Amino acid sequence: MAATRKPVVEVRRSQRRRRTVSAYRDGERVVVLIPDQFSRAEETEWVDKMLARLAAREQRLSRSDAELQARSQRLIGQYLAEFARTAQPASVRWVTNQTGRWGSCTPADRSIRISHRIQEMPDWVIDYVLLHELAHLVVPNHNARFWALVGRYPKTERARGYLEGVAATTGVVLAD
Repeated sequence: MAATRKPVVEVRRSQRRRRTVSAYRDGERVVVLIPDQFSRAEETEWVDKMLARLAAREQRLSRSDAELQARSQRLIGQYLAEFARTAQPASVRWVTNQTGRWGSCTPADRSIRISHRIQEMPDWVIDYVLLHELAHLVVPNHNARFWALVGRYPKTERARGYLEGVAATTGVVLAD
């Protein structure tokens, strides 16, 4: 197993910055922005924290279609077990061309597409969107039976609220 290299880190101190710390990748190096009054110990602590946060973010962004497929199998087993054959998608994949939806399903060919915009969202939100699309393989429309299936997921209302909040703050107009 290859050891991961620690990236080149550039620390930029700012007199205008009071409490916040941020970091971003600039090519092969990581730039960490910190308040000027931080001690060297605080700087070291925050550089390590920010490297960990960037790594976690990059891990979330690198979620694969295979992981999405495995996630769908787990969700079918947990929430749609009696519909295991019906809810089985032919394909599940991340897509970058969805601007008005978090996910979509085509029951005719059993394909599910999930917007890349949710890759960084919490797992429970991704699970909700994926379960929503899996439920469309059982019930193609948004009738009471469909919502009863989706409602089996315990964080349905929380995830819907989260997505509505994201849509409202980003100005995204979503199709239902």
